Parts: sequence; C-alpha cells; structure tokens
Amino acid sequence: MTYAHALRPAWTPLTIVLMVIGFAVAWPLGLVMIAYILWGDRIPEVRRHFEGVKRDWSSESNCGPRGFRRDRSTSQSGNFAFDDYRDAELKRLDEERRRLEEERREFEGYVRDLRRARDKEEFDRFMADRASKTRKGGETIDL
Repeated sequence: MTYAHALRPAWTPLTIVLMVIGFAVAWPLGLVMIAYILWGDRIPEVRRHFEGVKRDWSSESNCGPRGFRRDRSTSQSGNFAFDDYRDAELKRLDEERRRLEEERREFEGYVRDLRRARDKEEFDRFMADRASKTRKGGETIDL
C-alpha cells in the first residue's frame, strides 16, 4: 500500500500531524505547512511561472529584463515577417517606456522645485512676520 496521495495539499491526517510537529519544532515550519495545505495545489503553476522567468533571464546577452530580443533563434513564431513586426513593436514600446520615464523624472524635478519655492515663500513670510513683531512690541519668540 502506497501513501503517495496522503501528502497532498489538503486537510489530511498526515498534513495535520506534520503541521502540529512543525509548530512544535519551530513555528515557521508550522506556517509553511499551513501554506502548503491552503495553496499547495498552485505549486505547479508557480513552478511553471518561475521556469519561464528563469528562461527569460538566462539569455542576458540577448535581452535584459525589459529589453527586447534581437536574436532570430529565440523566435517563437517561425514567421520572419511577424518576428520583424514584433521586434519593431517591442523596440517602439521600449523607446516609449524610456520617454515616459524621462517625463516622469522631469515632472518629479518640477514638483520638487515647486515645493522648494513654496517652502521658501512660507519661510520668508514667517521671517517677515517675526521681524515685524519684534519691531512693534519688542517681543521675541524663544524656540
């Protein structure tokens, strides 16, 4: 008799016992077991997802994490016209992303300058009010 199906991501007696033992040994092991029970059926999907990511990152000479592929051997369609179109679109999108990033940086600089000007204006107003109070009543504010 095999127990291959006993350790499946479900509330089985084996998984409950392993969870209790995990909490008794070290509480993170118990939490890992609960996570396995609740979300263990998604492990193949996660594994497939990360295999795809690993495959994309393994060919860094051809592309970066946000770059586009320039190598015909990585073509998935087999149709050169479509591959050329796809490469052109990916290049266009990459240039658009770079342009938008530059605009974002410019806008952040603009907002930073506006905040600096507003802070300076408020500080100058405070100093003028303080100077006028010291001239009128001779009172100073101790900080």
